[in-house]
Amino acid sequence: MESTTTRSGRSAYDTHVVINQVPPMESFNLALDPALREALIRESGEWGLEEVTGFGARCGSREVQGWSDLADRNRPILHTHDRYGHRIDEVEYDPSYHHLMELAITNGLHAGPWADDRRGAHVVRAAKVSVWAANPAILCPVWMTYAAVPALRHNSELATVYEPLLTSRAYVPGNDVAGAKAGITAGMSMTEKQGGSDLRAGTTQASPNSDGSFSLTGHKWFTSAPMSDIFLVLAQAPGGLSCFLLPRVLPDGTRNRMFLQRLKDKLGNHANASSELEYDGATAWLVGAEGRGVATIMEMVGMGRLDVALGSATLMRVALTHAVHHAQHRKTFGAYLIDQPLMRNVLADLAVEAEAATIVTMRLAGAADNAIRGNEREGVLKRIGVAATKYWVCKRATQHVGEAMECLGGNGYVEESGMPRLYREAPLAGIWEGSGNVSALDTLRALATPDCVDVLFDELSAASGCVHQGGVRVGP
Repeated sequence: MESTTTRSGRSAYDTHVVINQVPPMESFNLALDPALREALIRESGEWGLEEVTGFGARCGSREVQGWSDLADRNRPILHTHDRYGHRIDEVEYDPSYHHLMELAITNGLHAGPWADDRRGAHVVRAAKVSVWAANPAILCPVWMTYAAVPALRHNSELATVYEPLLTSRAYVPGNDVAGAKAGITAGMSMTEKQGGSDLRAGTTQASPNSDGSFSLTGHKWFTSAPMSDIFLVLAQAPGGLSCFLLPRVLPDGTRNRMFLQRLKDKLGNHANASSELEYDGATAWLVGAEGRGVATIMEMVGMGRLDVALGSATLMRVALTHAVHHAQHRKTFGAYLIDQPLMRNVLADLAVEAEAATIVTMRLAGAADNAIRGNEREGVLKRIGVAATKYWVCKRATQHVGEAMECLGGNGYVEESGMPRLYREAPLAGIWEGSGNVSALDTLRALATPDCVDVLFDELSAASGCVHQGGVRVGP
């Protein structure tokens, strides 16, 4: 039987006619979200609206999304030695990684707000994190650089040298003396194989030298972004567990004795190199009081916990955007998915949760900005709010992204959709800066802070239109 020909010239039996497929989502802007924009205005960041909007468009552009895919596929490569046998301990990244890092740093997602005296500077920076629709793995070194500044200020001499370099909006990769660069990034080296979250179980030793520096010897189990210029490191000094600043390249231009042993083969977060490393007499300088290492570095961890919550909220909104885009263009049972009642219910649930995550993380960014400027009450709210929010938002992100992926059906399970990368990324925030149980314990510790309960209930009452009086919730 011969095939017939349609008016378009195609065979009636053509098996490769493509219909009812969703067009590529090549350009989108998370900054157009009304909840985010309202939060930015409410938390004193209105002056950054135009800047955040432009940055959101850039992050959702076809070019930046292409960088994201390349950075994920072309994983970092560890080179321990050069061709002649010299120890070099360098990580090679795909050029797309450097493009993304430059984009983030030139837009101040790192430590930029610490050099900006405007009220709401940290809120505007948080909003930029909230519209970072590019590869989330890049945010690890960016977040650590941001969080390093308040911890570093425990040593005013070191802060004088390094803070201007951390807050600079210049991205300068490669091996060089930190002071010779126009801008640097910071890492954090805390956990050891026998301890994990139990930081006091660390065995890395710090021996004092006659010039005031220390020599560190030990093995660290999980250090991300090992090509950072400086690291905050925990080690056991004579006076107890202490925090140290350790540069990758020493001031005299020689490589510090920091040796990369291997890169972790992770479930996701592929663009970010996470390493095991050894210190063999590496030179470092004390940050904060000797024996107060945990308290010192927890300032860095505390800032990081807000960032990972922000990152989870962003991940939810990216996944939701993909789900809505698919539903708007895909038909099933004679109607677009977006018009099918059950699918509308699913999307509505996802939208409500993503909006709630955006609102609470932006509120806490506002509290952090106010606390930095001396508002003690806002500092108390940030203390309890970040602990509880880090637990819940990060815990929910995996289920949220999984539900959004299901909205795409089998197409969502295919790597080309981008959803598997989001799904692999989602659980990490629940682990970073303390897993769920650690966050729960941190919430309990925060509740012991004076006035914490009153401040928390006042905040909740204001949000619900109720008034909190003497521990009793009154109102409509």
